[in-house]
Amino acid sequence: MFENMKNTNEEKIGFIKEVYQAATLKRLPEFIDTYQMDTRSGVITLVEKARKQLLALERERQRTEVMKTYEKEYESFGYICGIDEVGRGPLAGPVVAGAVILPKDCDILYLNDSKQLTAKKRDELYDVIMEKAVATGLGLVGPERIDEINILQATYEAMQEAIHNLKVTPDILLNDAVTIPKVTIRQVPIIKGDAKSVSIAAASIIAKVTRDRMMEQYDEIMPEYGFASNKGYGAATHIEALKKYGPSVIHRRTFIKNF
Repeated sequence: MFENMKNTNEEKIGFIKEVYQAATLKRLPEFIDTYQMDTRSGVITLVEKARKQLLALERERQRTEVMKTYEKEYESFGYICGIDEVGRGPLAGPVVAGAVILPKDCDILYLNDSKQLTAKKRDELYDVIMEKAVATGLGLVGPERIDEINILQATYEAMQEAIHNLKVTPDILLNDAVTIPKVTIRQVPIIKGDAKSVSIAAASIIAKVTRDRMMEQYDEIMPEYGFASNKGYGAATHIEALKKYGPSVIHRRTFIKNF
């Protein structure tokens, strides 16, 4: 990429900026090596930006390695599956559970508790997870069933379904905090596991993205409740709409008794 560049003093800063913007993370060291002797302030700024990017990347790699602690501890068991759910608290919509088996040499960066990521980052990671995972599974339990058996039991059912929908049988489960009943596979509940385990974080992300997309589809059918923005949670505008229009078919009756 940089082999045939002219002498740096002959190049316009605008051109060098374009080169920087086009450079992938893997090529940034080469960019720095090529332009680090240029004394123009604009080029110095670009080189410094490149160095900061590489530093941030290294810090992310280190953070991710820490999040592989449980995966390394239990790697001798075989296939490790992370389990997490989203949607226990909303007034409307399903509870969704995700199950993800990542490869042992997983190189996915930026995995984290889905709530700590932007919607854009979650969408990006969703695609990467679905591409690189050994197996993924989703489980969904709707409002009627939630009202029938309560949200905790519905969450367990969603998790059981997510495990059942995996195309590969896991040898051990890393769960976000809970122990799932009626599951014979060994389980390791981890408090705040979605911030401590890459497998649980990945499960959190696919569950969150799946549920958010469902709520956005519901919003197209029932726009008065603002599901695209509130995702079924009890935002003030959602509660106002609930009082004005009454409950929809996806509202949880046991959650809205006070409204």
